[in-house]
Amino acid sequence: MDRSGLPQYSARVRDLHARMTLEEKLAQIVGFWVDQGGEVVAPLAGEMATSTKYEEATRHGIGHLTRVYGTRPVDPAERAAWLAREQRRLRTQTRLGIPAIVHEECLTGLAAWKAAAFPTPLAWGASFDPQLVERMAGLIGSSMRSLGIHQGLAPVLDVIRDPRWGRVDECIAEDPYVVGTIGTAYVRGLQAEGVHATLKHFVGYSASQAGRNHAPVHAGPREIADVLLPPFEMAVRDGGVRSVMNSYAEIDGVPVGADPAYLTELLRGEWGFDGVVVSDYFAVAFLHMMHAIAADDGEAAQLALTAGIDVELPTGDAYLEPLAARVRAGLADEALIDTAVLRLLAQKEDLGLLEEDFAFEPEPVDLDSPEHRAVARELAEESVVLLSNDGTLPLPEGDPRSRRIALIGPNADSRDALMGCYSFANHVLAHHPDVPLGVEIPTLAESLRAEWPLAEISQVAGCAVDGDDRSGIPAAVAAARESDVAIIVAGDRAGLFGRGTVGEGNDAESLELPGVQRELVEAVVATGTPVVLVLVTGRPYAIGWAIEGEHAPRAVVQAFFPGEEGAGAIAGILSGRVTPSGRLPVSLPRSAGAQPYSYLHPILGGNSEITATNTTPVLPFGHGLSYTTFEHSDLAVDAVEVPAGGTFGVSVTVRNTGERAGADVVQLYAHDEFASVTRPVAQLLGYARVDLEPGESAAVEFRVPTSRLAFSDRSLRRVIEPGGIQLWVGPSCDKRETETRLEITGDTVAVGVHDERLVGVSVVAAVAL
Repeated sequence: MDRSGLPQYSARVRDLHARMTLEEKLAQIVGFWVDQGGEVVAPLAGEMATSTKYEEATRHGIGHLTRVYGTRPVDPAERAAWLAREQRRLRTQTRLGIPAIVHEECLTGLAAWKAAAFPTPLAWGASFDPQLVERMAGLIGSSMRSLGIHQGLAPVLDVIRDPRWGRVDECIAEDPYVVGTIGTAYVRGLQAEGVHATLKHFVGYSASQAGRNHAPVHAGPREIADVLLPPFEMAVRDGGVRSVMNSYAEIDGVPVGADPAYLTELLRGEWGFDGVVVSDYFAVAFLHMMHAIAADDGEAAQLALTAGIDVELPTGDAYLEPLAARVRAGLADEALIDTAVLRLLAQKEDLGLLEEDFAFEPEPVDLDSPEHRAVARELAEESVVLLSNDGTLPLPEGDPRSRRIALIGPNADSRDALMGCYSFANHVLAHHPDVPLGVEIPTLAESLRAEWPLAEISQVAGCAVDGDDRSGIPAAVAAARESDVAIIVAGDRAGLFGRGTVGEGNDAESLELPGVQRELVEAVVATGTPVVLVLVTGRPYAIGWAIEGEHAPRAVVQAFFPGEEGAGAIAGILSGRVTPSGRLPVSLPRSAGAQPYSYLHPILGGNSEITATNTTPVLPFGHGLSYTTFEHSDLAVDAVEVPAGGTFGVSVTVRNTGERAGADVVQLYAHDEFASVTRPVAQLLGYARVDLEPGESAAVEFRVPTSRLAFSDRSLRRVIEPGGIQLWVGPSCDKRETETRLEITGDTVAVGVHDERLVGVSVVAAVAL
């Protein structure tokens, strides 16, 4: 930045920009979807398909090539060779010789044929392991860069507000600090490999009315500032993210894609973001088509550029001819376009695309290497949550209880059921049923047979994931009666826009298990055979009947779309080869009618005697059992008083009191006793995964800036107020196993935009005692 606050662009960027015609400028701020066809892989993609030929669209150059690998099942090596030729053509046969940015989806791994399929982001949250997520993102970034891909459309930093929303499996958690820390770790991992991350969906998308996709958002400015914005700010200011994507949503009547208050004043003015803002697919045209705040695509383009959207994706429906016509008619200032073009050229320079010797030379690459699979397996194992267990689990090989196993349920022998909505299998291959997956993905049935090679396993589906066909339930009941234990694998099937039970556009009116799966479980439980229920889902369901009911299964295991190694991870949990360590990143809901719900609620946001409805979750945020036990004790602060704006130390002892090695997630919570606005009854301040052998103890120390307790006051200033703070550590947000208190002293302190208020808590040590 220069003294005026304007970006300082290089001489090369300014020279290129100065030589551009209007058509060449516009070509740089749009994408072209080379493989776009009838596949519905984005909202209204079929209706928005362009008939423009590729050669015509790129004669002035092009800003982005859209999903070159991720729209159809193309062979990566063959497509890389095509891309190398195409970049060479853009370099040598267009007037300015500017190569294109290639972007792809990469939420659960690179969304390309033959690429590794990692666990879905909700599983990242369940792992509470930012370091492992960063390693995963590094592998994804390395794969992308080797294929000539420059920008990834991930991570999703929407904070979960309502599990009825179909895109919950793309989100990390209902806690903004967990979302921010894990999401920022993903950004660092991806960008360390030279691939620009793109934050989605800025901002408010997940707070839609009734959990419906694209529905209006009625969040107040305090909720937006204190809950929905912090993860994005962390990734911008601490993670140095290079790209941001707008939300489709409107907030209080103003679509984010046309709101400079968020995309320019806050993002750039306050946070100092100097990267590129890209539109969500067709979001610019939606200002005309769906929001009806623009009379045509040209006016929509002007609104979006004015708000701060630099690049229109996936194609130039609004930023090409409609915008050009508006400029020529004197209705739009070309300076708007100049601002966006300069930012885009600076990004290309940063990526090395403007170098004189730039050339993409593809090399042989393994997109699903042993290292990819090892990280996928570790993350899947860490993310599986043991919700309940009466001692039935684990079931090791050779245990008399596992000699005859009835394996029941619609997800027991399904590969697709292990992967999220944005996996290549469910996002693209669903349109190509005759094309193989391209990577090895064992089903749970296959993994269980490998886990228990001596067991007699009878398999019965019982029912489908959805629908009302009950004809298979009697066979499932019969199989259970003849077995020592029944394992029921139920849950979701991810897809887009009606092609599944969860995923983009697949919002839910009910949080009951889809179809007749609950009937299947209850019928099998009624046989008296011990039942283990395994849920493979993309959202938490209202399964109080399976946790608290008189005839509940003996144990319930929750896996959030665990990816290509997920079946082996679940099998390892069931046998005891793996000790469960996942924790719920989202409250387990009591009912759909209790939504939206967050553990970050004030006193009157929870259960009380003044209402007949019960909003208390079946299981709280942070809950997760193990095959060992942990004890937390001796919570202490280094000073009972700390000035507002200062930092305090917190220490706690955690001990493995069981007979197995295991990992605990130490969770530090706080409650501000009295404040000028209502505050949550519990707020996660920090967390740490700690591996302990039986009988081993560790001292875990945190350094906590008081800015972690900051909030927006009545005038919407971000402040730290003096007063009493309760602190505790426990196995979840609602259990205080060891607690203490401190006093924030002095005057109220306003938190400035340059204060490190969201980088947050550091784990100083986890030292074995």
